[in-house]
Amino acid sequence: MSKFQPVRGMRDFLAEEAKTMRHIEQTAREIARLYGYEEIITPVVESYELLAAKAGEEMRHRMYAFEDLGGRKVALRAEFTPSVARLVATTLKRASKPLKLFCTGSLYRYDEPQYGRFREFWQANYELIGSTRPEADAEILSLSYDLKEKLGLRNCYFKIGHVGILRGILTQENIIEEQQNQIMQLLDKKQWNDALAVLQELGASQKCTKTMKNILETQGKDVSKVLKRAKEIVKDYESAVAAVDNLRGIVDLAQEGEAKIELLAEMGFARGLEYYTGMIFEPYVPDFETALGGGGRYDKLVELFGGEPTPAVGVAHGMDRLALAMEKIKKTIKFLASDKERVIVIPIGEKLIAKALELSSMLRKAGISVEVEVMGHTVSKALQNASKRGFTDAVIVGAEELKKDKVVLRDMEKREQKTVEIKHLVNEILRD
Repeated sequence: MSKFQPVRGMRDFLAEEAKTMRHIEQTAREIARLYGYEEIITPVVESYELLAAKAGEEMRHRMYAFEDLGGRKVALRAEFTPSVARLVATTLKRASKPLKLFCTGSLYRYDEPQYGRFREFWQANYELIGSTRPEADAEILSLSYDLKEKLGLRNCYFKIGHVGILRGILTQENIIEEQQNQIMQLLDKKQWNDALAVLQELGASQKCTKTMKNILETQGKDVSKVLKRAKEIVKDYESAVAAVDNLRGIVDLAQEGEAKIELLAEMGFARGLEYYTGMIFEPYVPDFETALGGGGRYDKLVELFGGEPTPAVGVAHGMDRLALAMEKIKKTIKFLASDKERVIVIPIGEKLIAKALELSSMLRKAGISVEVEVMGHTVSKALQNASKRGFTDAVIVGAEELKKDKVVLRDMEKREQKTVEIKHLVNEILRD
């Protein structure tokens, strides 16, 4: 037996395994195309300072960090988001918003190898930059759901929470960010009693400790009921109440669409990364206990790296874990689509956002690349932005047209538009 074997936690992919991984990668790339995300490639080696900022103590401890021959402290990337945020803060700082970026590749963490966890692992990453609105968060949930469906992983559900609820309570109690991070790390590991003990050691009020205990116990699949209960618990914490309302808006949009995404709301849910500021989530499928990825909103990271204040939300899908889940159910599918058409769906007013999401889902199922307007622009400004970004068609969703089951379809190149029946919309777009 040769003494030369892969380093512990690293793997060789044989033909069938490599085929599965490439299939997942290509499917993730196709989802990116359908939602209008552009692929970028970032370095495997980055500045340690960049990767360590807001990474969380656990992540910092497990980075492959070293000094290069020039005396610089660098590290192998442990995730994609810091690299993307760096790009947005520098090279892409003047790019039109929303900025929708996709990347895929290998990452490195010195974790203890086990089922579904490796020291070299692969992710497919999506970032939506520039929008604070709940439809942006809902889009990240939607594309995550669609990726699982395209891979044949049925009955996907999301564990979902909101960092703003927890931090809202702690901030109002004058608990500083460093101490909050310590508590969030414990919550991430489900060490609730330890987190509450730290709170007491920090001199938090009895009211604060009781509120946190109650919020940690608030969870369930009846999301509306969970959020109602959460709002009652945090009623004396203004920013926590706002966070609950924000999560409700995201949930309503996610569940209004055709997919009817199943959610498990956990108000005490936390993730180890310190840069999250809003909604967070992890996707799961039945009979596979490990999360297939994770993501959420991070509105301050680009600014931390020297950029303008820039809201953002994203998700990282674990390709290794997706492969394991597919192997467990022996499922894989092929998915092909044309890239000729590029459509933007523009709702006229807040009340029509859900319908816009539903129509976009219908068009994607026909293999058409679709984005929903997520910046809250007027129709005029949205069309101007769509023209600048190279869309071929725009679907304008208006109340009067919907009464007749119709929408307005605009040819962006010819600058001509007509009213069409929704049932003929796919054919009208493909005919052009």
